[in-house]
Amino acid sequence: MSYTYEEYDIVVIGAGHAGCEAALAAARLGFRTLIFTVSIDSIAMMPCNPNIGGSSKGHLVKEVDALGGEMGKNIDKTFIQSKMLNMSKGPAVHSLRAQADKKDYSNTMRQVLENTDNLVLKQGEVAEILVKNSKVTGVRTVSDAIYPCKAVIMCTGTYLQARCIYGDVSNYTGPNGLAAANHLTNCLIGLGIDVRRFKTGTPARVDKRTIDFSKMQEQKGDERIVPFSFTNTEEELQREQVSCWLTYTNEKTHKIIMENIDRSPLYSGNIKGTGPRYCPSIEDKVVRFADKDRHQVFLEPEGNDTNEMYIGGMSSSLPEDVQYAMYHTVPGLENASIVRNAYAIEYDCINPVQLKASLEFKDIEGFFCAGQANGSSGYEEAAAQGIIAGINAARKLSGKEPVILDRSQAYIGVLIDDLITKGTNEPYRMMTSRAEYRLLLRQDNADLRLTEIGYEVGLISKERYEALREKKKMIYGEIERLNKTTIGATQAVQKLLEENGSTLLQSGTTLAELLKRPELSYDKLEEIDTERKELPEAVCEQVNINLKYEGYIKRQERQVIQFKKLENKKIPESIDYNDVYSLRKEALQKLIEYRPSSVGQASRISGVSPADISVLLIYLEKKDSK
Repeated sequence: MSYTYEEYDIVVIGAGHAGCEAALAAARLGFRTLIFTVSIDSIAMMPCNPNIGGSSKGHLVKEVDALGGEMGKNIDKTFIQSKMLNMSKGPAVHSLRAQADKKDYSNTMRQVLENTDNLVLKQGEVAEILVKNSKVTGVRTVSDAIYPCKAVIMCTGTYLQARCIYGDVSNYTGPNGLAAANHLTNCLIGLGIDVRRFKTGTPARVDKRTIDFSKMQEQKGDERIVPFSFTNTEEELQREQVSCWLTYTNEKTHKIIMENIDRSPLYSGNIKGTGPRYCPSIEDKVVRFADKDRHQVFLEPEGNDTNEMYIGGMSSSLPEDVQYAMYHTVPGLENASIVRNAYAIEYDCINPVQLKASLEFKDIEGFFCAGQANGSSGYEEAAAQGIIAGINAARKLSGKEPVILDRSQAYIGVLIDDLITKGTNEPYRMMTSRAEYRLLLRQDNADLRLTEIGYEVGLISKERYEALREKKKMIYGEIERLNKTTIGATQAVQKLLEENGSTLLQSGTTLAELLKRPELSYDKLEEIDTERKELPEAVCEQVNINLKYEGYIKRQERQVIQFKKLENKKIPESIDYNDVYSLRKEALQKLIEYRPSSVGQASRISGVSPADISVLLIYLEKKDSK
């Protein structure tokens, strides 16, 4: 017998990284929000790697923070090691990464949710999305309780009909042995939603006391701590850091794997789901990269109050006995005691091309989806989608236009556009190479790009917004001063140039022109810059990057102008593509299926050629002229 409970504005299904950001955004925007989780103890759980950020993922975390999200603040509170990656390369690919205390991270995020106004937590499993006339009306739980609502955000992660597998062992559970969500998939299929089966995996955890670290290379954190959140300062985050450790697999490891490859469910056919190409299991690596005689293995602590260490780079679904033999061949792990076996996990997710750029389903009003349920992988990708879904569900109920970030504005825009326009046949992972305007989309300027949007939405305080405006004023003011400040070939100037291996001056120049030289920087010019005032480090960083890469930045800005022309050319929802003569058959089929919102989005659909876009533009121009 069904029971109807009090009505909420928005229901969020799942309290992982996507669900937390979605629920917090919705509640902070003033909407009564109910968030369901299969276990209150699993809020913001990190079932796989114990870190936040990394290459391109650090960009996403910074962007979530710039919009007013929580992930950056939470990792700043709970990190045990911080490191900036790719520092030998240009600033476009610099990416912050922090090891988390997994338990502390989860508990701290739970405290935030529990103390947020308008937000209610509920342990329970949602079995059905209630829809009437193609519009969400509520949810029903497995206990037959009905919760009416105006919008639903599905953030089910890897829990839908989840199955954990290693060797011949198959457990129908979610990650870390938690209950799977076994009822919602049938509802989705009944609603006409295209559901897929994906797979990911995680390595074993070992007891720190049984590791011989003398055979490994120590990996320390950075002395200078760069915050994830723009609300924090370097000085506030100083703390003692723990070390990670680097070791390698070897020929013995690979021999054991190959001798038992037929026992891997990945190769025996026991696993049906599609796995991630860019985060393969160790057996996948050995098979696919047979020419490699070793692979990197990182030992990462799971927290301050546990001896568990995560074996990064060696996820596996091999049988337990093979895992023991395999791990024990790795230098430093010869006597390691395995606390948790490695396993693969299969789960259901949706085909994301069914979504609008707002992350609302095209055919079901008020139904949004975010995170790994959309076919992505990773905590950071999930959080990025979560905050956008939360914002847009709230704006939907307010009668406002959705917030849609395009590819020139944010990595979040690239992520969502890739998912809804191109779809994905494997767990999607964000990478810097996916962003064509990555020099403009650096992690260091995420606040300059997005915080004004966060303020307009209502997630950024006026105080923080005013601080951003002052920061911009200082940056542009200092750049203008450097462009106007001329210097001559004085003894002090020539000495500085000679010391830095830079060509001596033959005539006068500006400080800005000197700064553009590869061997010089804003800080190095300080001793000859007599008018320089003390500025915050973040301002100095922006001045240095904007002047040093000025030519490249302006070129990308010109490319963005061209990109925007197609992006701003909207396609009416009522268009009948059968009326667009001269479209190739494949393009016609794809445009009808994907229903792009703009000519720019249409141009990125596989199977739609530049010639098809020209035909479409001519058609739209004729329609506009009538």
